Amino acid sequence: MGKQIVIDPVTRIEGHSKITIFLDDKGEVQDAQFHVTQFRGFEKFAEGRPFTEMPALTARTCGICPVSHLMAGAKACDALMAVQIPRTATHLRRIMNLAQIVQSHALSFFHLSSPDLLLGMDSDPAKRNIFGVLEQQPQMARDGVALRKFGQQIIEMLGGKRIHPAWVVAGGVAEPLTAEKREKIVAMIPDAMAIIQRTLDWYKDTFEQFRTEIRTFGNFPSMFMGLVTPHEEDEHNALLEHYDGVLRFVDASGNIVLDNVDPTRYLDHIAEAVEPFSYLKSPYFKSLGYPNGIYRVGPLARLNIIDRPGTPKADQEWTEFRALRRGVLLSSFHQHYARLVEILYGIEKIEQLLNEPDILSKHVRAFAKPNKHEGVGVSEAPRGTLMHHYKIDDNGLITWVNMIIATGHNNLAMNRGVAQVAKHYVKGSKLKEGALNRVEALIRCFDPCLSCSTHALGQMPMRIELLGPGNELLDHVQRA
Repeated sequence: MGKQIVIDPVTRIEGHSKITIFLDDKGEVQDAQFHVTQFRGFEKFAEGRPFTEMPALTARTCGICPVSHLMAGAKACDALMAVQIPRTATHLRRIMNLAQIVQSHALSFFHLSSPDLLLGMDSDPAKRNIFGVLEQQPQMARDGVALRKFGQQIIEMLGGKRIHPAWVVAGGVAEPLTAEKREKIVAMIPDAMAIIQRTLDWYKDTFEQFRTEIRTFGNFPSMFMGLVTPHEEDEHNALLEHYDGVLRFVDASGNIVLDNVDPTRYLDHIAEAVEPFSYLKSPYFKSLGYPNGIYRVGPLARLNIIDRPGTPKADQEWTEFRALRRGVLLSSFHQHYARLVEILYGIEKIEQLLNEPDILSKHVRAFAKPNKHEGVGVSEAPRGTLMHHYKIDDNGLITWVNMIIATGHNNLAMNRGVAQVAKHYVKGSKLKEGALNRVEALIRCFDPCLSCSTHALGQMPMRIELLGPGNELLDHVQRA
């Protein structure tokens, strides 16, 4: 009989999960599974609520990326009202969304992954955390805090608070940007730009020491998907897009499989499977079937599918990034580099948007009653493409919701990735902590947001135990 190695919980991620590594009787890894062990039913308990509540309600799905749900939810509500929101409102939504991406990427890179990158995968686990980074490289730790603060302060200045701002609403935003707030944000940009540029310099001098991890961390052929700017006249001018645009799918060689796809038609191309070992659904590309239709989303995917980002400094960094490998980059280890390039882009783009001539316009919201019974909102969250799909009745009350969260899109890739890493590093006869850390580090490459993404259909085997004050088992109930 084979044995199992269980990593429970997976650390330095958002949410609750574990990993099971399956060994044969010789101690060799046969397979590995990534289990998401929590469940939150936002899709179901949104039913019966007025559709106008959905942006703020679904933002409560997560405290890490509430702004992302505000964006997708508000866009779905715009569609239900069949309105075109004011141009300035679009600019302001974009600024907040980019600020969210900057702060979330900073959290992922500096707080969650830099301990592995700076201290080493095999370093003392008691020090392999942000406090260890602070001790060995205090400037990097301070930079991580400052860069995250930059994004959070923009969110707070626009939305009134850093977490769960109710400023993004159906039809636009709740209030315009003031000249005073604009000047405060503009004044913060040079420091943020200096931080990301020195971080990129450090990372590019460092990551080559992780050649084995680059070769084995989720490095396999797959498709990549994400939003790009519309480009009907020039297929080679698809720019980086986080708020609007069209869907593009490319294969493992960088060839375009589908292009200019209307995001509201996502169900034509994506289906979802359910596995008994996880509450996280497994989306797949329909035409290839399950599980062959594996694809990836997120910062690596976004930089793989575009023709260039579209801002000067980010264009230059992207060119260096893509030069690491002919065609698209397949290793999920490069998610770290991709996040840094996107932070650079986000800072540049925020500055560009703040200089739009109409950015202080007071016209920031369109008002209408519901004019359609169905609406879809798609945007790019830090972790990848986020889809909100709502149906309402004649009174504007929600009757049905489907949410495909970015982490869900990556579920098949995360499972394949943990198996790949485990087979390379884990030896049952001589188990090392650094090997198990690398299995966890593969998951951290994807920066999963598990509270957002657990909306599985069907049933998962469950055991609930009632324990006494001495931790003795008093009773239990089990569902097969």
